[in-house]
Amino acid sequence: MPKRSSKKKSKDINVLASQVVEEATSKNPAAVALGRLGGLKGGKARAEKLTPKQRKEIARKATMKRWERKTSL
Repeated sequence: MPKRSSKKKSKDINVLASQVVEEATSKNPAAVALGRLGGLKGGKARAEKLTPKQRKEIARKATMKRWERKTSL
């Protein structure tokens, strides 16, 4: 027989909505740590694989986008 949750569901729609959002957005701490670990070494590893010409092109594109935003304001 399936176990029933001891948590009582509230009849108030605002409380119920809050519970749904909380359950949907809660994060697994182990997954967060693993993602952070990959993120910390990802940029450095990518930069090491790029040639100087590729890095220059990426920097040029980023600069152009920044200037594009400033002139359009």
